[in-house]
Amino acid sequence: MKGLFGRRNDAQTPSEEQVMRALSTVKEPELGGDLVSRKMIKDLKIEDGVISLTIELTTPACPLKDQIESEVRAALQAIPNVEINDIRIEWTSNVRAVHGGLPNKSPIPGVSNVIAVASGKGGVGKSTVAVNLAVALAQDGARVGLLDADIYGPSAPLMLGVNDRPAVTPQKKIIPLEAHGIKVMSVGYLIDASQPLVWRGPMISSMLRQFLFDVDWGELDYLIVDLPPGTGDIQLTLVQACPLSGAVIVTTPQDVALADAIKGVEMFRKLDTPILGIVENMSYFCCPHCGERSDIFSHGGAVRASERLGVPFLGEVPLSLAIREGGDTGRPAVTSDSQDAQAEAFKKIARLMAGRLSVEAFAAPVG
Repeated sequence: MKGLFGRRNDAQTPSEEQVMRALSTVKEPELGGDLVSRKMIKDLKIEDGVISLTIELTTPACPLKDQIESEVRAALQAIPNVEINDIRIEWTSNVRAVHGGLPNKSPIPGVSNVIAVASGKGGVGKSTVAVNLAVALAQDGARVGLLDADIYGPSAPLMLGVNDRPAVTPQKKIIPLEAHGIKVMSVGYLIDASQPLVWRGPMISSMLRQFLFDVDWGELDYLIVDLPPGTGDIQLTLVQACPLSGAVIVTTPQDVALADAIKGVEMFRKLDTPILGIVENMSYFCCPHCGERSDIFSHGGAVRASERLGVPFLGEVPLSLAIREGGDTGRPAVTSDSQDAQAEAFKKIARLMAGRLSVEAFAAPVG
């Protein structure tokens, strides 16, 4: 109970020791251990009975943030004389780098994590997934870049709605364009969209290295690399050029797509790159008029494949007219103001992916 003028008596004010002891009962749900031992509690202040603290997450896109907050509030309310209005929580994050892939590769300056988004075959919506995951991470507060590495078929300019030509710094660094809160670079910004790119493999590999190291990416938590389909030169060049943090494999439920997706998983495994998970795109279709669900391309194949391969299943994205329209007009699905199923699917997948990368960060050495 508060004393006169709404102030607490000293005997009623919880001590820092009481607060930290209570917080030590809250577990980090993915990494294990408690918030105190993992040094996730910052800037603890207790003034006039009000407990203020900052929780430092391993990613701003933490998929279990709500769970952590609920458990922190419950633990603090268990302290005598602490009421729900006496608790003030703020959030910050410290994204730890994961340097996987082939050894002894120099990281991209300022970039903590490089995530490859890949598919075994074309036509599965890999670029749509890559764009929406990048924007979803940025919406959660992460610093994100998107590298459109599909040199022969760049899609970022259309999907993000930016078509300007990048500027160059005095140090001869390319300045990436910005759209929907992310930095983006694509060969589509450097060539005429109507002209085919007739280049041999070595030229393509050279351009990819330039996009990695000669672009002024600044400070990024995540650089999403939208790879071309298959397991060819670009994929190998990426792994040989920089330390890859992880890979996301995109597939559809069809057996032919899943067979190729499995090849992609095995390729990254051979290159010592963590598989963050599999995404099943075009998983089902819901009629916009009657709401009936149709599994046009079958359903659940990606779940079964992930179980068989022992890799995480990140989620399913429905087949949707809104996704197609957004990709054609430069408005990714996650930017929709309405609570569409496809927008929520991308947001959930992005958070799960970031959570998986946090787990990898604490399991792998920092290099």
